[in-house]
Amino acid sequence: MSKLTIYDGQDLSTPALITDDSAEIADILNDKGVRFEHWPAQKLFANAEQDAILAAYDNDISRLKRECGYTTVDVVKLTPDNLQKDLFRKKFLSEHIHIEDEVRFFVEGQGLFFLNIENKIYVVLCQKNDLISIPNGITHWFDMGPAPSFTCIRLFTNPKGWVAEFTGSDLANRVPGWEQLMI
Repeated sequence: MSKLTIYDGQDLSTPALITDDSAEIADILNDKGVRFEHWPAQKLFANAEQDAILAAYDNDISRLKRECGYTTVDVVKLTPDNLQKDLFRKKFLSEHIHIEDEVRFFVEGQGLFFLNIENKIYVVLCQKNDLISIPNGITHWFDMGPAPSFTCIRLFTNPKGWVAEFTGSDLANRVPGWEQLMI
């Protein structure tokens, strides 16, 4: 189940709000310019490859491409047995921005997005069938946990794919992370 936790930027120890109501999550995030949707699940074979996943979700992918001008789409999958999982986790845990939207649809699994907006931290637990689109310029980071397990569809306007500009801030180190929030 999706969940949104909001921290006041001055008090990172006690959440100001916690909700698992998908409609409320979407309303709060949409008000901040962040798109949050829940797509219907599509039937996929176990260990489906990229082409099958993209074909299954083609209607929603095509809709987003038309609405937002995305030109490139791919599928990323990470499992607990990936030998580089710790390196990937560390890379995404640093606060950064992009010059394009960061769009992720969770085909399976889960992850935590942390959004730094207007002196508040919005922690979004995205799970299977959740779509999040973080507008360009919003500082954020992602925590996949110590044993990542997810498959995501990613959409881009930049054919190079994921390109981050790291802020150098240590804020991500001061906010409760996966180990504190996912117990």
